[in-house]
Amino acid sequence: MATESTPTSTPSTTPGADGLEDFGYKQSLDRSIGKFASFAAGVSYISILTGTFQLFYFGFGTAGPAYLWSWPIVFVGQLCVALCFMELAAKYPVAGSVYNWAKRLGTQLVGWSAGWLMLTASIVTLAAVVLALQLNLPRLWSGFQIYGDGTTATSYAVNAVILGAILIAITTAINAWSVRLMALINSVGVFVELIAAVLIAVILACNVTRGPQVFFSTHGYGAGESGGYLGAFLVASLASGYVMYGFDTASSLGEETVEPRRTAPKAILRAILASFVIGGAILVFAIMAAPDLDDPKLGRPDGSLQYIVEAVMWGPLGKIFLVAIVIAVIVCSLAVHTAAIRLMFAMARDNALPFGAHLAKVDPKRQTPVIPAFVIGILAVLILVVNIGQPKIFTVLTSIAIIMIYLAYLLVTMPMLLKRFRGEWPPKDLAEGGYFTMGRWGLAVNLLAVVWGIGMALNLAWPRSAVYGTPWFNTWGAFVYIGIILGLGLLWYFTVGRRHIGTLASHASSPADVIGGGL
Repeated sequence: MATESTPTSTPSTTPGADGLEDFGYKQSLDRSIGKFASFAAGVSYISILTGTFQLFYFGFGTAGPAYLWSWPIVFVGQLCVALCFMELAAKYPVAGSVYNWAKRLGTQLVGWSAGWLMLTASIVTLAAVVLALQLNLPRLWSGFQIYGDGTTATSYAVNAVILGAILIAITTAINAWSVRLMALINSVGVFVELIAAVLIAVILACNVTRGPQVFFSTHGYGAGESGGYLGAFLVASLASGYVMYGFDTASSLGEETVEPRRTAPKAILRAILASFVIGGAILVFAIMAAPDLDDPKLGRPDGSLQYIVEAVMWGPLGKIFLVAIVIAVIVCSLAVHTAAIRLMFAMARDNALPFGAHLAKVDPKRQTPVIPAFVIGILAVLILVVNIGQPKIFTVLTSIAIIMIYLAYLLVTMPMLLKRFRGEWPPKDLAEGGYFTMGRWGLAVNLLAVVWGIGMALNLAWPRSAVYGTPWFNTWGAFVYIGIILGLGLLWYFTVGRRHIGTLASHASSPADVIGGGL
C-alpha cells in the first residue's frame, strides 16, 4: 500500500531532461532506445502493412473504391490528436503516456479512467492484430492452416486463434527478456516493412489499369440502405480508423529513450506522416491496379488486398511481399504488447491496479517489467478463446479496441483544451527550452482534436449489424462490452482503488513524492 499524503495537482515547471521529476518517479527502466527505435515503436504500432492489409476487405466490401476518401479524413483528425500528444511528449515523456497525461491535465479519476480504457483496449488490440496472421500465413503455405481447411467460418476463426496465440507467446517472451531485444527486433522489422511498403506501392503504380476517376463514383454501393452511400461510407471508415492510432507509443517508451523530450515528439509526427503517405499510396494504386473491381473476393477476408498483390505481381515476388506483411504483423503485435506493458507498469507504479506492487516490479537484471508481459499475454489469449466462435471476430475486436482508444485519447485532449481556455497550457518552459509547441495554433488544433474524437467514437460505436453482427447484444456491442469493461473498472476504483492509489515507495524519487488518493 502506498503511503498517503496531500495530493499534488500542480505540475512543476522546472525544466528537466526526462520529465520524471514532474511526477516524482525515479528512473527504474533501461534508457537505451535511440531515435530510430523510438520512431520504429510508433510506426510498428500503427503498422502500415498490417492495418492496410487487414481491413481493406471490410472498407472496400462496404463502400467500394470511394471508401478511400476516409483515409485523408482520418489522417487530418488523428494528426490533430498527434500534435496535441507531441506537446505532451515534449513535457512529459513518461511510461503509460495517456494515463499520466490525463492524470496531470485532469483529475485522478480522469487519469485512471483513461489508463483503464487504454490498457484494456491495448490488450484487445493485441488480440485483434495477431488475427491478421490468418489472412497471410496460409497463403504462403497450406501447412499454416493447422485446424481444418479454412473454407468454413469456424475453421478459419479457430485457426486464426491458434496462430494468434502462438504469436502472443512469442511477443511475451521477447518483451520479458529485455527492452533492448524488443527494440532491435522492432527496428529491423520496421526497416523491412518500410522498404517492402514502398516497393509494393511502386510496383502497384507500375501496373495501374484505370484512372483516379474510380474514386469519384459510388459504384452502386449504399443503394437501398437507409443512410445511402453516406451510411456505407461511415461504416467503411473503420478500415482507415484502424490504422492511424498508437503513435503515442513513442512517448510511452519515453523513460527508456535517450533525450525523450526532443526525440518522442519527432517520432510521433514521423510515424503518422509515414503511415499516411505510404499506406495511402498502397491503397490508391492497389485499387487502380486491381484486375477486376467487381470480383467479390476483394470484399472478403480470404481475398482482400492480398489478392490484388498476388494477382498483379508474378508468383515469387507476391510471396516475398506476403512474407513482409507477416513480418509487419509480428512487429506490430510486439509494439502493441510493449505499449500495453508500459501502461500496466505505469498504473501499477501508482498502485492504481489490483496487485499493483507485484505488477510494478522491474527485473533488476533485465530492467523491464516481466510480470505485466505475461499477464497481458495471457489476457489477450483468453480474449481470442472467448471469441473463437464469433463469426465477426475480426471487425468486433478491432472496432471495440479502436473506440476505447479514441475515448482514452479524448480523456487527454478534453482536459488539455480546458487548460488552454484557462491559459494554463502550454507550459512556458516548452518554448523557452526549444521543445515542441503548437504556439498560436494550439487552441484550434486542440478543439478539432476533441470534435474529431467525439464524432469518430460515436460513428464507430453506432449499433450496426454489418459491423457487430447479431443478436442485439452484439449489434449494440460497443456500448454493451465497453460499458461492462468500464463499469467493472470503476466498481473496483470506487470500492477499493481510490483509497490506496499513490506512488509506491519503491518507485518514488523521494518520500515527499509519494502521493495519496482522492478523486
